[in-house]
Amino acid sequence: MKRHNVDCAPGCPVEATLDLIDGKWKGVILFHLQGGRLRFGELRRKMPGITQRMLTKQLRALEEDGLVLREVFAEVPPRVEYELSELGESLRPVIDALRRWAEEHRARAGTALAAAAPVDAHAGA
Repeated sequence: MKRHNVDCAPGCPVEATLDLIDGKWKGVILFHLQGGRLRFGELRRKMPGITQRMLTKQLRALEEDGLVLREVFAEVPPRVEYELSELGESLRPVIDALRRWAEEHRARAGTALAAAAPVDAHAGA
């Protein structure tokens, strides 16, 4: 899954960046790895909605793209740990900006919903 040419039309670098963190899970994985090294099972517990197969697939893609480092320890059972690479760390401001935007959007959406909700005249009765 190595990514392609970033040197192209004005919107293309954004496209290339989004291609690296596309889908539902890659950004979430990168977010959790910002806290430091995690084992596969720890990542899985932090993301209960992801299947083992999908987590494996996404971690492999992130590793192949150079965003995540994988270390396998010669133990029984084998222990595998993941951490952000230097390139992955460089995405920290992007992931943090996405998180902040979502928190602000959630707050705005909640305020808008509350303002639009009909007033129940019987609520206090």
